[in-house]
Amino acid sequence: MVVAGAVAVVVAIAVWRTVHIRRVTASSMRRRQLGPDGVIIGGNGFVLERATAPAILLLHGAGDTPQTLRYLANDLHARGFHVAVPLLPGHGRSVADFARVTADALLDASREHYRGLVSTHTWVGVIGLSMGGALAVTLAAESPEMPALVLIAPYLAMPPKIERAAESSWAWGWFSPVLASAEGLSILNPDEARQNLAYGIFTVGALRALHAIVRRAFASLPTVAAPTLIVQSRTDNRIDPSVAEGALAKLGAHEKRLEWITGAAHVITVDYGYERVIALAGDWMTQHAPAQFHTAQ
Repeated sequence: MVVAGAVAVVVAIAVWRTVHIRRVTASSMRRRQLGPDGVIIGGNGFVLERATAPAILLLHGAGDTPQTLRYLANDLHARGFHVAVPLLPGHGRSVADFARVTADALLDASREHYRGLVSTHTWVGVIGLSMGGALAVTLAAESPEMPALVLIAPYLAMPPKIERAAESSWAWGWFSPVLASAEGLSILNPDEARQNLAYGIFTVGALRALHAIVRRAFASLPTVAAPTLIVQSRTDNRIDPSVAEGALAKLGAHEKRLEWITGAAHVITVDYGYERVIALAGDWMTQHAPAQFHTAQ
């Protein structure tokens, strides 16, 4: 009887797990359609070409796509920059791909795109949004030649409950490997929220990857020498304002600045007031671009 009861419990858990994964996955993909290349339509990486111009690498956030950086990329290109916005591994594809993503894969892809630009352009700045900001910090720490860095709502410290969940995921992750987001809306503007291509869920694999990326980036802050601008919303639903203040204090860069906006949630490149975010980032990059760039304007 005991054995039969244990088997029944295991079967019930397995059934619940299967149903839960299917339900959350279906909800995530309801507004998203995969193209023939396996990427969500509209979520592909893109390049805005200016072959001989200073270049900027843009890195998107966890669970999101380059779509959230399109307005910023267009503005930078109009200013005269070559702009590259890659789709990072595990993102903009299926939930199964998101479940398999690792910190190493994300870091390696960021390095590859940065080094590729450095090999073809004499000046390469980096802008990162959320997790992309953490990846950008690690790149900057590894690349003392980086001339300019912008961190937009950088994810440089996990909220305590999220960090505890990541650290204990070995115990519960097998039971619930796909999670619905529980931190509120990251885009308050309803028009932008409707067209956003983010998964809208998180996987245990992605949570572990994010945890490792955040820890590495935070430890790397004192090593960053690039002139750095941080742009942060005081009403961010995912990051406490104290995180941006702590990151600014810990940054090793001699030239650094923190700019605040209000009225937006976490994805401030497309939310209310995004125009100021874009202007701040564009002005910072333009200010630090080489002299001949200014002469050509």
